Amino acid sequence: MNDHHDHSARHPAPAGPPPGYSSAPVTPWPAPSRRPPPPAPAPAPAVRAEPPAPLTSSAAPERPRSAEREGAAPRGPVPQRIWCVDHDRMGLLAMSVWTERVPGRGEDADPFVAYHLDSDQGILAVFDGSGGSGAAPVWQALDGESRTGAWVGARVARLATDAWFHDVAAEGEPAEPETLRDYLRFFLERAPQRRSKISGTMRRQLPTTLAALHYRVVRVQDEVELELRPLWAGDSRAYVLRPGAGLQVLTRDHTRESDALELLRSDPPMTNLVCADREFEIDGRRLTYPLPCVLATATDGFFGYVHTPADFEALLLRTLMEAGTADEWADRIRREVQAYTADDASLAVVALGYRGFADLRARFATRLEDLTDRYIRTRPRGLDRLSPATGEGPAPTPEDAAELPARVRAWQDHTWHSYRAGYETHLPPAPEERA
Repeated sequence: MNDHHDHSARHPAPAGPPPGYSSAPVTPWPAPSRRPPPPAPAPAPAVRAEPPAPLTSSAAPERPRSAEREGAAPRGPVPQRIWCVDHDRMGLLAMSVWTERVPGRGEDADPFVAYHLDSDQGILAVFDGSGGSGAAPVWQALDGESRTGAWVGARVARLATDAWFHDVAAEGEPAEPETLRDYLRFFLERAPQRRSKISGTMRRQLPTTLAALHYRVVRVQDEVELELRPLWAGDSRAYVLRPGAGLQVLTRDHTRESDALELLRSDPPMTNLVCADREFEIDGRRLTYPLPCVLATATDGFFGYVHTPADFEALLLRTLMEAGTADEWADRIRREVQAYTADDASLAVVALGYRGFADLRARFATRLEDLTDRYIRTRPRGLDRLSPATGEGPAPTPEDAAELPARVRAWQDHTWHSYRAGYETHLPPAPEERA
């Protein structure tokens, strides 16, 4: 994971392309994990704390303790990365989790997490290359491995977001969705592409989702708050999590269906996503939120393969309570998502305003108890390993198995009815509802 970035101050750049980058195409195309070389920066000390090196492992994951769907096939070694930094002085805990479903074929880019010390602002973002519309190979790595348009698109979007945040933070640019879109277009125009004579409404060049959450710590009199700016395109999501309110979504999927439960039951096409060959938009809005709180961004490998929207929050909090450190929390999340997802999965988390990991964990204990009572203990018998009393009483009959889909659907509808109001507190209005 490339999360070591030098956000040093630079001289202002003239108007035109994104500052610090030549308008000429990059030739040859650099290795995908490296950004195009900028002009030499002005001598200045780094303004961002350097996080520890990411923890990287290619060993076979341990069998998770829970959340594994019944009948899941055993898997061999799966590429994975976790990264954590726990800075008590700042009240900042940050981590990211990234896994590939198929080794070497993952189309999620590494999550991007950065914090700018001088201006008290940061960002967390995830990128999910759209393999359906960008499955054609467009680039060959030095080792001879070919990469799809979705793979390249996600990593170019990450690169563009990195450069955009540098100028937002270090050079005082506003964190506007329009400027992020301009950076994305600039980098995508210079990325490797392979034009095809085959065209269609679903085909895209370098397609990827993006879900970013820009935040700034502000002090109003004696209060400390967060200015939040969710920025997104596609169906990856941004969230805020607090003990009293639970998990609240800050983005609305760019699909014709926006009901979170219905999206678990269907897979509608996206109406907007980042790509190189068509117009796209970066959606955005502003919120003010009290501290302390937890921020998260995730691709659908995390939230798209659970039984109910509440399951994603329960996963985050259950693994939090089982962990003794931030690193262990990230690793437990990684093991659990690998057990149930059928996709690549990326997650970035930033917790602000807590007095260390123990304080963070203690604050959410009551919330997890409530989630367990409402959404775990009420699960239909036979649904999964979290279902109660799966090993007690008489064995289920064939009639029980035949009735399970109907019982699951009724349970989903009931639990979503009680969970939805809190979850959608900050859901952006649908396009047709906007003034």
